[in-house]
Amino acid sequence: MKHGACFAVAILIAVALLGVVEPAMACPVCWGESDSPMARGMNNGTVFLLGVIGTVQVGFVALFVSFRRRGKECRKHRDSFEVINGGSR
Repeated sequence: MKHGACFAVAILIAVALLGVVEPAMACPVCWGESDSPMARGMNNGTVFLLGVIGTVQVGFVALFVSFRRRGKECRKHRDSFEVINGGSR
């Protein structure tokens, strides 16, 4: 098949699928029924995931703070380090 024929077949299949699919019904949250168990569950899930994201971000901040603290400590003791010439062969 040529490129144009494949494209035409793909368009025909897409149009046929769009004509067959039933319209999606919105969930109770979208319709404004905020007291439903589904709406409460979605809100709880959102809060939980925000908590997970916040915990991970706090962990990254703590990691970089510890890197900075260790770097300052290493710079403070830089003069006490000495290079060993020769080493083992």
